[in-house]
Amino acid sequence: MNSYLLVINAGSSSIKFTVYTVDYLSEQQIAEATGQIDGINTQLNFVVKNVDGSLLSAPDQSACGAHDHKAAIALMMGWLQNYFAKGTLLAVGHRVVHGGQHYFAPVLIDKNVLIELEKLIPLAPLHQPHNLAIIRELLKMMPSLPQVACFDTAYHHTQSAVAQCFAIPQELTHEGIRRYGFHGLSYEYIVSILPDLQPCLTKTKIIIAHLGNGASLCAVDDGRSVATTMGFSPLDGLVMGTRCGSIDPGVLLYLMAYHAMDVRAIEQLLYHESGLLGVSGISSDMRQLLASRDPQAEEAIALFVYRIGREIGSLAAALGGLDALVFTGGIGEKSAVIRARVCNQAAWLGLELNASANELGDTCISTVASKVSAWVVATDENQMIARHTLDLI
Repeated sequence: MNSYLLVINAGSSSIKFTVYTVDYLSEQQIAEATGQIDGINTQLNFVVKNVDGSLLSAPDQSACGAHDHKAAIALMMGWLQNYFAKGTLLAVGHRVVHGGQHYFAPVLIDKNVLIELEKLIPLAPLHQPHNLAIIRELLKMMPSLPQVACFDTAYHHTQSAVAQCFAIPQELTHEGIRRYGFHGLSYEYIVSILPDLQPCLTKTKIIIAHLGNGASLCAVDDGRSVATTMGFSPLDGLVMGTRCGSIDPGVLLYLMAYHAMDVRAIEQLLYHESGLLGVSGISSDMRQLLASRDPQAEEAIALFVYRIGREIGSLAAALGGLDALVFTGGIGEKSAVIRARVCNQAAWLGLELNASANELGDTCISTVASKVSAWVVATDENQMIARHTLDLI
């Protein structure tokens, strides 16, 4: 009989999951299948594959009368219950974006924990409700099944109080308005595998660039987060697919005063209409922009790279030096062009790009003589969640 772990990452319009088998001899989790349901609130589309990429049969989605999160969860769990018929589901691990000021480590979920996490919805209104909705439904469906919440903010808890603070009145800081940082599960995974990848990367000063539709940088010293570009929300820092990144608060005051924009209109602008999409007017997809000859596409790419270069300088200052730069995420792992442009901007730090290694997608893309090494490492947030889940249960 197989023992399984299920890892779920629920978003506003999709639910992604990975099924792991547990190897008790090696104490490892082995990915067996991945699935995704998208089109939530429009038309559900369920795709599931083996880890080799071959399609597995999915249930008939045309029979779904509703297309909301509840219907998507029922569709997914119906398929999974059949899949798990040959074994036992031990637990479910969830990516939860916000752990607030009190959750610094994975936690076993019960009704009281769920109530506490729901209080954090105002801190991550576009992510937290969907993360928690699936937990709530599974508690109803299988109340005895252990569920574990793993937080994207938790890894950054090691930052100093100064690094976490805004220059605002103390009562607002105590209310929870401070820098939290995100993409923590990705950073934690990268840090966990670097010693096996290259022993020289232990106990060093590293900047990890998680570049994708959501993008951020993290300064890591001896395995611990020192500073990161995202702050109170996942809006801050770098230019992203549809998110603006850092913006002068005065711009928001101007939009309210002279464009009569309310909170919802500004939220829509900053989260969904800005970033690469807003600047280019073409797409939020870096691949499409790199393939385009439109000057506005190049303008968006240039701003994306420029902001990364500026923030690398800021994080190098926070670290007091730099030994290595690590690229991860969809763009970081797959775009040699963006990596080259970022590395060339960081030449002042002593980073010397090995152009041929970069084009080939090698793990190390810096020259032997480079004072700062550069690497490309695939992230796996779900694997990190699976590890935490197994450890906790």
